[in-house]
Amino acid sequence: MKYKMVCIDMDGTLLGKRKKISEFSKDIIKKAHDMGVEIVVTTGRLYNNAAYFSQLLGVDSPVIAANGAIVIDQKTNDIIYESAIPEVECMKVLKILNKYKVPFHFHTTDTIYCNNWFSKLGTQVYMTKQVYYEHLNINYYTVKTEKEWAEIFKKENGRMAKCIAFSPSSKDILKVRKELDSLENIVYFGSGNHSTEINFKGVSKGNSVKVLSEKYGIKREEIICIGDNENDVSMIKYAGLGIAMANAIDEVKSAAQYITDSNKNDGVAKAIKKFILDKE
Repeated sequence: MKYKMVCIDMDGTLLGKRKKISEFSKDIIKKAHDMGVEIVVTTGRLYNNAAYFSQLLGVDSPVIAANGAIVIDQKTNDIIYESAIPEVECMKVLKILNKYKVPFHFHTTDTIYCNNWFSKLGTQVYMTKQVYYEHLNINYYTVKTEKEWAEIFKKENGRMAKCIAFSPSSKDILKVRKELDSLENIVYFGSGNHSTEINFKGVSKGNSVKVLSEKYGIKREEIICIGDNENDVSMIKYAGLGIAMANAIDEVKSAAQYITDSNKNDGVAKAIKKFILDKE
């Protein structure tokens, strides 16, 4: 099978030690891209951050960000697909998160709104390890009161792609997830025991991979998807060849047809070499 598109998760997949991409991985991925294969960074992170890493790879393929809530063509900057959390649903989510007093932040394509300074600082550190955040073109704001949040949601209505909540207490996160289950227009993805990523209903990486495949006339069997966590399961199942990282959770491994090496050992590059470069 000749594969035409490879969709790659970032954290725990593409990014290795110290949140970096090795030179070996860059070389292998660029070679596949130069052969005409679409290399699609597919992540829960916001668009500007994902696009930065896509450009580090030297590729100009579309980017899937915020768990599939937004897909943008890097060549034209056109939005191919977008599904934001509406203002009214943002307020419902906010009330649940405030009830359990967990740190959280809401994302647009280029801005992160945090509910306290600790949340803001933690996000900056996480998003920018070994990378100067000025290059990521990300804005950070702290929002304190419910009234201020309401103003932000009104201002950003149609642009709020994702919310993420996290806590040192896994029990609090479980309580948050249980209450989110009551919101019929909201979906969420676990990111370990201490965080939850929240999107509008219908959003998933798998759905956005499908959108791209239909736009470019690429068949499912011509697609490889690689990931490690819960938000990757939908695209792993959609792909002709779903690949799990050695460090992936069991749910991803069960959905995949192949398990490659870990993110710290260039698992993505090894898989691309095996299934694309070595087939030429």
